[in-house]
Amino acid sequence: MKLFSHKRRLVHLGPYPLERLPRLTEPAGTPPGSRRRLPLRPTEITPEGPRSARHAYGLYLDLFDRARAGEVAAVAPVPDDPAERSNHLKAGLYFLDADMVGCGLVLDDAWIGDRLDHRYAVVSLVAHTRELRGAHPGDEWIDGTRQVNADLRATELAVITASYIRHLGFDALAHTPNATELDLDRVALQAGLVEVRRGKLRAPFLDRGFALSVVSTNLAIAPDAPLARRTVFDGLRSTRSVGWMLGRNGTRAGISRLNGGHRPLHMGRYPMERIKRVDEPTTLIIEDEVPRVPVRAGGFPRARNGDFGPKFLEDVKVFAYKTPQAQSYVSQIRSMVPHQDGDVAPEVDPSTTDPDANTDAVKALAYHLGGDMVGVCAVPRYAWYSHKADGTVIEPYHENAVVILLDQGYETMEGASGDDWVSGAQSMRAYMRGAQIAGILSEHIRSLGHSARSQTNVDSDVLHIPLVLHAGLGELSRIGELVLNPFVGPRFKSVVLTTDMPLTPDRHVDFGLQDFCGKCTKCARECPCGAISFGDKIMFNGYEMWKPDMEKCTKYRLGNLKGAACGRCMKTCPFNIEGVLSERVFLWAAITLPFTRKWIARLDDKVGNGSINPVKKWWWDLEWRNGRTIVPDKGTNARGLDLDGGRIADKQKIAIYPADVNPPGDLIGVPVKLIRREAIERGRRAETPAAARRRAGR
Repeated sequence: MKLFSHKRRLVHLGPYPLERLPRLTEPAGTPPGSRRRLPLRPTEITPEGPRSARHAYGLYLDLFDRARAGEVAAVAPVPDDPAERSNHLKAGLYFLDADMVGCGLVLDDAWIGDRLDHRYAVVSLVAHTRELRGAHPGDEWIDGTRQVNADLRATELAVITASYIRHLGFDALAHTPNATELDLDRVALQAGLVEVRRGKLRAPFLDRGFALSVVSTNLAIAPDAPLARRTVFDGLRSTRSVGWMLGRNGTRAGISRLNGGHRPLHMGRYPMERIKRVDEPTTLIIEDEVPRVPVRAGGFPRARNGDFGPKFLEDVKVFAYKTPQAQSYVSQIRSMVPHQDGDVAPEVDPSTTDPDANTDAVKALAYHLGGDMVGVCAVPRYAWYSHKADGTVIEPYHENAVVILLDQGYETMEGASGDDWVSGAQSMRAYMRGAQIAGILSEHIRSLGHSARSQTNVDSDVLHIPLVLHAGLGELSRIGELVLNPFVGPRFKSVVLTTDMPLTPDRHVDFGLQDFCGKCTKCARECPCGAISFGDKIMFNGYEMWKPDMEKCTKYRLGNLKGAACGRCMKTCPFNIEGVLSERVFLWAAITLPFTRKWIARLDDKVGNGSINPVKKWWWDLEWRNGRTIVPDKGTNARGLDLDGGRIADKQKIAIYPADVNPPGDLIGVPVKLIRREAIERGRRAETPAAARRRAGR
C-alpha cells in the first residue's frame, strides 16, 4: 500500500532516491573499490529444479540480442542540452520498468571487445523478483529463473533504447548480459549505479541480485558521477532513512510490505481476492445470441481492407507507431509472432494433473515475468474468431485461457492528454511486453506436455474483451467494448494464451461498476470524437453494453493529426488512479457504498483528475515519417478537462454495425462501404436490456 504519491517527482529520478547518494565530483573519477578485477554481484539463492521455466527464456533472449545494432536514421531535431537528453533517456527506461538507470562515460578500460566511437553510456538495472521464505505455489516453475528473468528484461531495455536512439539519428549499440563488447559492471560503476560494499558489487537500496545492460552511443548526454564511499551517516540519511522506508515523495518504500513484497507471487500486487465474486457477469449475455465474428469485422481490419476509404487505408499502416519510440517496439513485436505456437512434449508431466496447482503456478510465473494482473477462464465458443485476418477459417482448439493485463503506465498517462504523441507508444510497449510474457509461458506449458498458444495483438485467434471479462478481471464499462479493472481502471492492454492444460477458472467480479458508470459520463464527455454513449445500455450481438460508435472511434484514432492513436477515455476515467492510500479510501467507498458514487464522480472533476500533470511530461513530441524523425506539422493535442462537454448528449447519434452487416470473413482486400445512416437508425431502435431479459426469460 503506497502511503505517498509521486505526482511531484520527476520521472527521470525513478522509483529509488538515487539523487540523495553522495557522488564523486567528476564523471571520469575513479569509483571507490574499483580494481582491475571487480568483485562478484549477489547471486540467486534457489537452484534450478526439473520443472523450472528457465529453458523457455533462451529464444526470447536471442530474439532481442539479434537486434542490438541497426541502421541509423537522419539526425532528428532533438534538444541540444546534454542534461535534457540524459533525463529523457532515463525517463524512457523507467517507462519500460527499469528499477534504476544511470548515464555515464565509457572509459578505455571498459571495452572487452571491438571498440566503437561511443563515449557515452546509458545503464539499466533490473532487480530480481521477490523471493519469500518457505514453499509457495509456482516455486517449481520459478526457482532458478530469477537471474535469467532479470537478464531478459535488461536485454529488452537496452535493445529498445538503442533502437530509439538510432531512430533519432545517432549511433547506438545495446550491450546485454549475453552479448556485449563492454564490461557491464565497470560501466555501471562509472555511471554511479552500483558500488563496491563489503567486498561485493551491490546496488544501493537493494538486498537481492540484479541484471545490468548498457547502451553505448555517440549521442552527447550528461554523465552521472560514480558513487562516493558512504559514511554511516550517509547510509542513515539515504538508504536507511525513515523517509525512504515509508516511501516519502512517492519513491519505492524500503518496507517491502508497503510494496506488496509480502504477497506470494501467484497472488500478484493487487488484492483482487478482496473484490466480490459472482457466478455471472454483471451485464447480461445471451450466449445463444452471441455470434462468432471474423477478424475482418474489427475497426482497424476494416480500415486495412479499404472500408473507410483510401485516406484511412494509408493511416492504418502507421497510426499507432508513427513515433520513434513506438517504432522501436514494432520490429520486436513482429519477431515474436512466428513463435506463438510450437511443438508439444510427447508426454504430459505427471505434476500437471491438478487444475488448482496448475492455475497457481501459471499465475505465479506470469507475475514473475512482469504481468500486472492475471485471470483464468474457460473459452466460450463465441470468443473464437470465425476467420483469421487472411480469411482462413478458425476452428476452436483449446478449452482454457490465461488472461494477462499489462498496465500502460500511470506516470506517463499523468503527463499526457491521452491522445498526444506518446499514446501509441504506451500501447506498443504493453503489447511487446505481453507477447514476451505469453510466449515464454506458452513455451513452458508445451514443455510439460500440454498444447498452448499465445494470442497477441498482432496475431490472435480469440477476442480478448470477453476473456478479460470471464477471467474475473473486471466489468464492462461505459467506455463500451472495454472491461474496467477496479485497481488500474481501463489503463491496460491484454494478452491471452489458450491451452488444454487443466486449469481452474476464476469467477466473475462485481464492484458496482454498472451503477457507477450509470452515474458518471466523464469518458463520454471527454471523448474527442463523441464516440462514447451518454445514453443507456443497449443489446449488441447478444451483450448488454454501452455501445460506442466504432466508426467514429476508429477514424479518430487512425486520423489523429496531433498525436498517435488515442487513449483519452483511459486517461480521464475516475478509476485511473495511482493507488495511494488516500485513493484506496475512495475506491473502497465506490465499491461498497452505492450512495457515494455520483459524489465521487463529481469529486474526480473537482480535484482535477484527468488533467495534464506537466511534471510527468518526459517524452519529446516527435513524429516518425518517411524513414526519419521530424517535428509534427500540426502540433500536439494538449487537452484540459472539458467540463461543458456534456452539452452534446442530447444530439448524440451512435451508429452500430452488428454481426449481420459485417463483411464476410473471407472477403479480403475488397472494400465494403459502411452505410452510416442505416447504422444510426439501428442504434436508435436497438433493443433495451430490460426487453431482452423479458424475451429471454431472465
